[in-house]
Amino acid sequence: MDWDALRLSLQTGLASTLLALVVGIPVAWGLSRLHGWAHDLLSTAVLVPMVLPPTVLGYYLLLAVGRNSPPGEALDALFGFSFVFEWSGAVLAAFFVSAPFLVRTAQAGFEAVDHTLEDAGRTLGQTEWSVFSRITLPLAWRSVMTGISLAFARAIGEFGATLMVAGSIPGRTRTMPIAIYEAVLTGRTSEAQGLALTLTLAASGLLVAVAFGMRRGGGRR
Repeated sequence: MDWDALRLSLQTGLASTLLALVVGIPVAWGLSRLHGWAHDLLSTAVLVPMVLPPTVLGYYLLLAVGRNSPPGEALDALFGFSFVFEWSGAVLAAFFVSAPFLVRTAQAGFEAVDHTLEDAGRTLGQTEWSVFSRITLPLAWRSVMTGISLAFARAIGEFGATLMVAGSIPGRTRTMPIAIYEAVLTGRTSEAQGLALTLTLAASGLLVAVAFGMRRGGGRR
């Protein structure tokens, strides 16, 4: 068992999911409130990473933040930092691939909230942040939790974009999906089976745990 690959997959999944949560929740809320061309433009931007092949998305990320790109050159010159062949590149790739799952699922939850309850909070003098944190988010918590679990499961299974941006460096950027791919290529069938089973159990166990937790939470409510 490649424990380094498992550790990197879990670390990458957690980091990218936290990033998706910070960025995705405001985007999901905005999509649930916007209309017209602004909604269509933002919605398209969210959906594109879901329909692009991961290798194509990875190629675009290389063009955007690679060492030869203006942002990449600036990061390297100012901070000596690069996304390419680094763990941060794996996190960035996983974020772009997985964040749309959180955004779209949370958006559906926010759209299902009864707006009259939000309006009642505003008439009682609540700020927009108070309305969101005390009314909107608690009412949409099931969708948000589902989106988080889907984003994490997708992040730990990310392969194409991660390989394009971060490469396959043992103990540094080689995640479980990449380790499975390399094991199959080199004829290590038993190792590939073990890695695949471990990744399947991790993703399935997460989804089952979240579903069980939501059921118990719903019962208490």
